Amino acid sequence: MKILVGSKNPVKIDAVREALSNYFGNIEVTGIEVESGISTQPIGEETFIGARNRALNLKALNESNNIDADFFVGIEGGIAKKFDKWFAFGCMCIVDKSGNIGFGTSPHFELPMLVVEKLLNGIELGTVMDEIQNEEHTKQKHGAIGYFTNGVMNRKELYVEGLKVAIIPFLNKKLFFKY
Repeated sequence: MKILVGSKNPVKIDAVREALSNYFGNIEVTGIEVESGISTQPIGEETFIGARNRALNLKALNESNNIDADFFVGIEGGIAKKFDKWFAFGCMCIVDKSGNIGFGTSPHFELPMLVVEKLLNGIELGTVMDEIQNEEHTKQKHGAIGYFTNGVMNRKELYVEGLKVAIIPFLNKKLFFKY
């Protein structure tokens, strides 16, 4: 089974491999950079739109290049305000070659206002976290969740959980899709 991921980020590719190998035997996961069509730091439902756009762009690329992939996965990190607090989360969109769509989200984790203020000014969470940690490319490693949980959870683990639930409609096709 071939699965395309709308990113070259090894964390996202490894998360897809780990999560979906629980459901499908032999999988081949390939990352291809595609556009999300949204702002650099998505807010609220824009995060879902970005994840869907990435998956659909992969599907179109698959068709135009005869790649013959089975699933297309878009993963988008965003923020949302709930209960008067700001949270970071990952949104996962999975599309199959028939165009059926499933969504999932990672656990949401609270962000401090000093981070949120920068995000609301259009700076991406990865960039803000690089500054805070005085490191580079933290989003390709442990991510913000790794920093805020003192290393107890990393970005891949965060995404794996969202992917495990994004595949639900495809495991229960008769309940979710019209045939």
